[in-house]
Amino acid sequence: MTAETIEFCVRAFLIGVGATAVMDLWALFQKRAFGVVGLNYAMVGRWIGHLGRGTFRHAAIGATQPIAGEHGIGWVAHYAIGVVFAGALIAIAGLDWARQPSFLPALATGLVTVLAPFLILQPGMGAGIAASRTPAPNTARLRSLIAHTSFGVGLYLAALASTWLIGG
Repeated sequence: MTAETIEFCVRAFLIGVGATAVMDLWALFQKRAFGVVGLNYAMVGRWIGHLGRGTFRHAAIGATQPIAGEHGIGWVAHYAIGVVFAGALIAIAGLDWARQPSFLPALATGLVTVLAPFLILQPGMGAGIAASRTPAPNTARLRSLIAHTSFGVGLYLAALASTWLIGG
């Protein structure tokens, strides 16, 4: 492995974990300050667990048979996806961006990542495309957009922090 490949992997990991943590801290703030209930990552784990059994789409994930370890699976997947998204940002914007981060590519990436829950996770869990089958679709969409915007802000902040940890 080249030094550049190692740097890419380290930065993607640090930035992805950091950005996901920012997203989770924002969700915790919203819960405590406004009573906004965030995504239950056990349900994400349940959905992932059923993928291995050949089921991609559920009528209602909460009514689907539980999977052993679904809570842990969901949280690990949440952070792993954050690392993958950070890696995609670095792959597109380049290692130079990660060495000297700017805000707009990070924010744009965060906004684009909202397509994953809209087009994959929500339909797979029974909520429909862009939460269309939920009781308040526009509220769910706005919450997803806010969450992924916080992820974009987190990408920038974590990239800045990574420059302090490993240099720019």
